Amino acid sequence: MPYFKFLPPDGTVRHVMMNQPARYLPIGGTFTQHVLRGPSPFTVAERELIAAYVSGLNQCQYCHGAHKAFAVDNGVDPDLFESLMTDIDAAPVDKKMRPVLRYAKKLTLSPARMAQTDADAVFAAGWDEQALGDVVAVTALFNFFNRIVEGHGVRGSDAIWTRAAKMIRETGYESFLKEAAQRAARPAE
Repeated sequence: MPYFKFLPPDGTVRHVMMNQPARYLPIGGTFTQHVLRGPSPFTVAERELIAAYVSGLNQCQYCHGAHKAFAVDNGVDPDLFESLMTDIDAAPVDKKMRPVLRYAKKLTLSPARMAQTDADAVFAAGWDEQALGDVVAVTALFNFFNRIVEGHGVRGSDAIWTRAAKMIRETGYESFLKEAAQRAARPAE
């Protein structure tokens, strides 16, 4: 049950953002669209995988479930997530993604311990500085969102995530939220 009275019992992160669009649309719409759907060495599926992984590390049920659904919608095997949360090395994930996920894990769980060797492992796997910057951006974005969602008491469900995955696929993050903000700004009829 959400902690805020403005949120309905089945409230979503979109409800949180629409309550204060000036605060949340720049990061929830424009920035998120750029990070998850803009030009990147990573595919959309890989970025959604990182988002779901970071959210799983943070035990954010809503964001983990949502971005797992978005990753699956983009071709990621749904069985990957449980094994990935247990052991990156044993998970059936591309070898090239393992140092990326290790980097995201360390940046999430112990950011002050990041070192050049962590970056070098990503570079040794064949990724460039643009890719490493994208890992940092996705990881930071989902550490932010996980705290917004958990702080508001937002929970989710498979039905919500499936519906959201379809809308995100069709319109993107920015349009998805801007359309909701425009509807919320209209006077009641």
